Amino acid sequence: MVDPLNAWWAQQLVLCEWAFAPDPLTLERDEAVARLQGLGVVDRGELGWRLLESLGAGGESDPARLLAALELAALGGAAGWLGEDRARDWARRLAEEISVHHDSLDGWLTALCRARSAEGWVKGDDGFSEACEALAVLEHEGEGVTWDMLREWLAAHRGPLALWPDDPEARVWRLRAAFSPILETPAGSLDWQGLEPWLAEAWQVSGREELIRVLLWLAAQGDRQGWDLDANRLLGAEAGERRAWLEGLASPDQPAGRVLLGFVEGGEPLEWAAWDWLRLIDLAWAGACLGWLSDEEATDFAAHGADLALHRYSDWTALARAYQRGRSLFEARDLLPAFDADWALLLLSPVSPWKPPLQGLLEPEVLERSREAIRAWRREPRHWVLALASVREPELAMRQGVAPELPAARREDARGYLAETLDLHADEGAEALARYWLPAQAHHLNQLAADAAHGALPPAQTPFGHPARADLAGRDALGRASRHAATIHMAEKYAFHLQMAMDSGLFEAERLTELAKALQGSLCRFYPDARRLLSAWAHWEALLPEPELPALVAEIRWHLDDPGSLFHWLDWRGGAWQEPGPRPTLPHFTAMALVGPLNSAAWSLPQVESARECASIREWVDGHYGLHGADELAEFIDHLLEAGDRQEYQINYAPYTLNGARLASEIATLESGECSEEERNHLLRLRRVRDDEDGCNDLDLTAWDLAQAVDLAIAGRQLGWLEEAAFLRVLERAHALAARHYGGWEEYARGLYAGFSFFMGETPEREAFLGGFRQALVGWLAAAPPLAGPWASLDFPGARPRHWAPMHVDTLPGDGHQLH
Repeated sequence: MVDPLNAWWAQQLVLCEWAFAPDPLTLERDEAVARLQGLGVVDRGELGWRLLESLGAGGESDPARLLAALELAALGGAAGWLGEDRARDWARRLAEEISVHHDSLDGWLTALCRARSAEGWVKGDDGFSEACEALAVLEHEGEGVTWDMLREWLAAHRGPLALWPDDPEARVWRLRAAFSPILETPAGSLDWQGLEPWLAEAWQVSGREELIRVLLWLAAQGDRQGWDLDANRLLGAEAGERRAWLEGLASPDQPAGRVLLGFVEGGEPLEWAAWDWLRLIDLAWAGACLGWLSDEEATDFAAHGADLALHRYSDWTALARAYQRGRSLFEARDLLPAFDADWALLLLSPVSPWKPPLQGLLEPEVLERSREAIRAWRREPRHWVLALASVREPELAMRQGVAPELPAARREDARGYLAETLDLHADEGAEALARYWLPAQAHHLNQLAADAAHGALPPAQTPFGHPARADLAGRDALGRASRHAATIHMAEKYAFHLQMAMDSGLFEAERLTELAKALQGSLCRFYPDARRLLSAWAHWEALLPEPELPALVAEIRWHLDDPGSLFHWLDWRGGAWQEPGPRPTLPHFTAMALVGPLNSAAWSLPQVESARECASIREWVDGHYGLHGADELAEFIDHLLEAGDRQEYQINYAPYTLNGARLASEIATLESGECSEEERNHLLRLRRVRDDEDGCNDLDLTAWDLAQAVDLAIAGRQLGWLEEAAFLRVLERAHALAARHYGGWEEYARGLYAGFSFFMGETPEREAFLGGFRQALVGWLAAAPPLAGPWASLDFPGARPRHWAPMHVDTLPGDGHQLH
C-alpha cells in the first residue's frame, strides 16, 4: 500500500532532479551523503540549521527554501543522519506549510518558478521546467497523490510532530540550538565536522580530562566572574572613577572595557552568565560527539548548565539577551543592536526547538541526576581547598574534576611561597601545616563578637594608654559578625597554605588529602551549607581584611550569589569531625596567653618544629637563658614557677624599701667607683627600687616569671625537649599560679610590665622597648586591634566568668559557661 505522504514527497523531489521512487528514503546511503556535501551540508549540525531556516522567522513562506528542505529531509533520512520517523515528521511539517500557503499544485509550481527566477534561473537551464510540466500533467489527470489528496491526508493525520528530540533526557539539548540545532541523539562524529582542531585552537582542549576541567570551570566561574566584579565596582563609581578605570586597563582590554562601561551607563541589565552556561552545554555536546564523554555524562553536564540557566532566566529571550551581552564583552564589540537578527529564528520560527517554555523544559528527575553527577565530580576533599583558595587566586577554579599535571614553574612558585612566606620546608612534613590551623583565634574572635554585640567589651582606657581610634572602631564593629562563626576567617588562609603545599609536590599526597578531608569536616560542622559559610566569610572579611591587600568581600559575595559557584556544589556531608590541627582546651589556651606581649600570641598548641627552625629557637634559648638541653630547660621552668626572678627581688631588693638610708648609701657607693656589668645591673635595679619605677615595689612580679615560664615551655615543646603531656602540665601549673596571685588581666598586666621593666638589662633602646611593650599591653587588654592578643576574650584564671556566650558551637572545649 502506497503511503500518501511518501508518494507526494517523492513527487516533489522530482523537481530536485530525483528519479521518482515510492519512498524518498530508499536512496543509497553513500549517494545521500555525497549529495548533502554537494549542497554544503557537511554535518548534522548544518542540516539542523537548514531545516530550521526553511520555515523562516516571521511567518513568511519561501517556496525555494521549502522545496530545498524537502530534499534535505529526504537526504538526511537516507544518509542515516535522521531517523525515519524524524525525516517523515519534517516532510509532513513542510507539506503542511506548503499546503497552507498554496491552494493548488499549479499555485505551488508557479511560486517555485517565481522564486527561481528571482535567483537568476532561466527556463531551459535545467530539467526543472520539464519536471513541473510532468507533475502538472499527473495532477490534472488525477494520477499520483493530488493536492486534494494531500490535504485530506494531512487533515486526517493532525497531531504532534517530533521535529527535535523530545524524550526527557534529550530535551536539554534544545538549549544547544544557540550554536546549532540538534536533530538526533545520541551524538556522533557526523554531528560536527572539524571538531577536534576547533577545540584545540579555541579552547586548548585535546582530551577528556581537559574538557571536563573546562566544563566545570564554565559552570562554576567562567568569564562572568570578572565581568560581574568590574560591573559592580563601576556601578558604585563616579564618572571620573569610571574613566580612570577604563584608562587604567591594558590596551588589549580597553575595547571590552568600553563595551562594559556602555552597558553600565546605558542601564542595560548587567547579566551575562548565559554566555558561560550555554557554552557549557555546547562543549558537553562536543565531548559526546568525540566519545570523550559518555552519553549520560554529556547529558548530566548539559543538564547542569540548563539547571543554572533556569535559576537565572525566566524565558528564552532573557537567556538569549544575556548570552548576547556576554558575547559582546568577549568579542569586545556591542552586539545588542544585532540581537533581533541574530536570534529571530530561534525565538520566532514556528518550528524552533525553543517553542516550549524554558521553565519546565526539563523533568525534575533529569535535573536531580545531573546535580548528583556534578557533586560527584567535586566530591574529592581537595575541591574544598580549591574553592577557598580560588577566591584569592581565581585561576585555581580551572583545576576542578580531574587534577591536572602542574607545570614545573607552578611547582617552583609554590615552593618559593612556602619557604619565603611561611618558612615551611619539605623536611618538616605535612604535619607542619598544623601550625596554621588556629582554632583558638576563631574562639577569640567569636567571643569578642558576642561581647561586642552585648556591649560587654573591656574599657578602652587601660593603665598603659588608650588604643588608636581606628583600632577601637574595628574592635567595636565585631558585633556585626556575632551570628557568624569565625573559623572561616582562619580556615580560608589555612586552605591557601594547604593548596600551595599540594602544588609544591614536596609532601606526601595521601597526608595532604587527609588534611583536606579534615578541613571539609571542620567547616561542615560549623556551617551547614554554602550560604552560611560565605555569609560568615564576607562578614569577617569586611571586619578584618588582610593588611595592605584589597578586601575580598566583593569576590566572596559573588560566590554567594552565583548559583554555579563551586561552593554550592561541594560535598557538604562532611563525615567525621577531625580537625587539621589540635584544638586546645580553653584553660590551656588561657595559660598560653599568660605569655602576653612577651611573644606573639599563641593561637594553637605548639608542635615540634623542623631542624631548621629548631636551630634558631635553640640559639634564642641559649642566648637569653643559657639553657642547652631538655633537663636544663625543665629545671629552669620549675625554678621560674617556684621562685623565679620574683624571689631575687624579694631577697636582694625588697629589704631596701624598708631602709631608705641604706638604699641611698648602696647607690652612692656603686656610683662612686668603677662597676662591672653585674654591678652596673645591680645599680640600675637599686635606682628603680628607689624611684618605685613602674610600681616595682608595690606590685606582685610573679607575672614576669609566669610569662617567661610559659614562653620557655612553648619553645621547649617546639624543640621536642618537652613531650605534650609535660608541656600541658606546665600550662596547668602556670594557670593555677596565676589564679593564686592575681584577680584579672589588668592586674596581671601591671605585674608583667613591672617585672619586664625592673629586670631589663642596660640598653640604649630601653625606652623604646618599654614604649612598645606598653602599646602591646594596650592592644592585649583592649583587643584593639582585635588580633593583638586574646586577653580581652578570656576569663582570667580563677576569675568569675564575665563573657557572653557565642550563638554557635565554634568555641574551645573546657568552658562550662558556654551555651552549646
